[in-house]
Amino acid sequence: MTSKQPADLIPAPETRRVSPNFITEIIDADLESGRHTRVVTRFPPEPNGYAHLGHAFASYLDFMTAQDYAGVCHLRMDDTNPEGETQEYADSIIRDMKWLGWDTSRLFYASDYYEQLHDFAVQLIRKGLAYVESVSGEEMARLRGTVEQPGTPSPYRNRGVEENLDLFRRMRAGEFKNGEHALRAKIDLAHPNFKLRDPVLYRILHASHYRTGDKWCIYPMYDFAHPISDALEGITHSMCSLEFIDNRAIYDWLMDNLFSDKETGKAAPRQYEFGRRSMEYTVVSKRKLRRLVREGVVKGWDDPRMPTISAMRRRGVTPESVRTFASQIGVSRTNRTVDLALFENAVRDDLNLRAPRVMAVMRPLKVVIQNLEAERTLSLPYWPQQEELSADGKVPLPTGERVPSEKAVREVPLTRELVIEHEDFSANPPKGFKRLTPGGTVRLRGAGIIRCDEVIPGANGAPTELRVTLLGEDAKASGVIHWVSATRGVSAEFRLVDRLFTVPEPDSEAQQFDPEQPGHEDDTKPVNTDFMRFVNPNSLVVTRGLVEPSVAKDPADARYQFERTGYFWRDPVDSRDTALVFNRIITLKDTWGKKAETTEPAKTESKPRTEKKADKAPAEAPVRPALTGEQEATAARLRQQGVSENDASLLAREPQLAAYLEGAGGKRLAELTPWVVNDLATPIREGTNRVGVDALVALVTLVAEGSISARIAKDVLAEAQSSGEAPASIVERKGLRVVSDEGQLRAAIQGVLDANPAKVAEYRGGKKGLTGFFTGQVMRATNGQADPKALARLLSEMLG
Repeated sequence: MTSKQPADLIPAPETRRVSPNFITEIIDADLESGRHTRVVTRFPPEPNGYAHLGHAFASYLDFMTAQDYAGVCHLRMDDTNPEGETQEYADSIIRDMKWLGWDTSRLFYASDYYEQLHDFAVQLIRKGLAYVESVSGEEMARLRGTVEQPGTPSPYRNRGVEENLDLFRRMRAGEFKNGEHALRAKIDLAHPNFKLRDPVLYRILHASHYRTGDKWCIYPMYDFAHPISDALEGITHSMCSLEFIDNRAIYDWLMDNLFSDKETGKAAPRQYEFGRRSMEYTVVSKRKLRRLVREGVVKGWDDPRMPTISAMRRRGVTPESVRTFASQIGVSRTNRTVDLALFENAVRDDLNLRAPRVMAVMRPLKVVIQNLEAERTLSLPYWPQQEELSADGKVPLPTGERVPSEKAVREVPLTRELVIEHEDFSANPPKGFKRLTPGGTVRLRGAGIIRCDEVIPGANGAPTELRVTLLGEDAKASGVIHWVSATRGVSAEFRLVDRLFTVPEPDSEAQQFDPEQPGHEDDTKPVNTDFMRFVNPNSLVVTRGLVEPSVAKDPADARYQFERTGYFWRDPVDSRDTALVFNRIITLKDTWGKKAETTEPAKTESKPRTEKKADKAPAEAPVRPALTGEQEATAARLRQQGVSENDASLLAREPQLAAYLEGAGGKRLAELTPWVVNDLATPIREGTNRVGVDALVALVTLVAEGSISARIAKDVLAEAQSSGEAPASIVERKGLRVVSDEGQLRAAIQGVLDANPAKVAEYRGGKKGLTGFFTGQVMRATNGQADPKALARLLSEMLG
């Protein structure tokens, strides 16, 4: 029998779970050339918080790419920073990955390699490629130089091998205090990539680790531990998000000096970066998520409003819908913000097939049917949209789906006293109101038509009871409403979960001051607090009402479509058989899209609903016409140059935008495109654009170099559009470059500290969460121009 060749592992296009992209093209080439004979990937979360939807996308890419190529994917806890990492976080990530459906049997921890990592550090020292640094962190940063100036060698850079070995041994033995020494790689202090200007490999940190306890007081840095862990595990393709692109140089340097192909006899792993995916109407920074938990905005990491995977599970979202969502996000070389509607529609599409229909009333208004003498039992379908049932009377659902009952129908009691939704009655109805009114008629779902004969008002004049008459089927009804028996219905609490923030990008400004830099997240990095202003006060509305009694017999994990209301399931933490609590998983339709389109959402929501229409699946978002052959060729060319899937399709359809970008001659195309699509598209279309492509290239270059922030760049671009002045000239004229001069920053920080002595005292008394306050104040004092890294370092030093 002929053994399989590596090229035989390349999957056919129709069998791929991950759409072809620049990384899969690399993998295909590696297998065809024989560089690798199998594919091994890894998903390496840091256990300092709960996994979120961004991790769902990244893990999908790692696990499903491996599966496509009949390979394996490792789950590895990147636990090299004992501060903030806990067993709780590690366990939650493992649990979430299993829930998503990934094979977690290949579970690894970076902390398992501590001894080996230490030995590799010793190996670098012996080769003269690493040395023990003894200057302060502040001095080390200064000696690294600037964008214009190369770094200056430390006085300790040329220590002898034996002295370095001795000092490193003593570092491990615990003889020194935190920050007293560090182990640095000896690479190139003049390199334009700052990551190669003698990066720190080990730091002294007297902190207990959640797995190794107090065994170690020196810990490897991410840039050292991650590549070596990959090599030790035989990873072939190490995929990570775009903010690690500069770190690749250290990755390759370590591979060349510790795991070269010649020395090991096999190909070393390589790193590949893809664009990070953030989500609208939420934040995914762990620091910000921790703050939401810490300040009680939410009730924990699994609060159904959170974007964490644990929260999605508690909310009632299925793993299938999360995987579908992840599969729909394109892989590209640019960072993008994903429309939250993409996720919500994946959830709706999934639940529309699996969730039986029942009735629940969440804001009850009592109704008395005066001519109903005896209780009736109605037999109503779980799937009213299903016109035909299978021969055995069961609902023909996809294989593996569960229904709450063996039959396609459930028994619903029709009693003299009912409840309907308060909003389904109006004493003074607006024009076009199609529900119940005084003297008006309406159809009760599955029960018949009623006429409102009398309204009983309460003390405040609002209706507390309606007295109605059940009419014959020949009567006309203005609409259809749902209902529940007031005497036989089951009391329940309903948690109406909605988007956590009121704006699509609540932390867009915060990201300028709180960059997700490679390495470890901690609470000492600067945090702009403005994102908290956009918390949605209606993200959780709790009501009490009644649900039809059939649900009492159903499994606790049954999901339902509560007719005309949304998809729900029982809260797995708080719900009890004697006290039901239901979480709204998702609304039936995207009400946020309507808010953006009209100032009268109430009118939109009260459109006529017939019995047949009420059970239809939510309307899908409009679909753009397919690209023509020529447009597809243009889009494919743009994608090959690093442009995202969405932007490539847009440019292919809009030759004006594509023509503008062609003027750049290919320079920074992937970086320029988001600015053109998001900031210049309208003036280009309208012929009013005043910013030439070369001027935009110069501006984007300043952002890429770190000379100005993206927020400042947006402001400058808007001014340039108005005045016609070149953006770079505006930057220079106004002195908008990032402030990294230590003297200036110290003066600004000291001014803030002097103005806020009470908060300084609170911080030094242990209230470390005030870091964000001080950062924001300094940013205001410097017009948002303070260098975030330098600010974080100096602020930590000066606060003590």
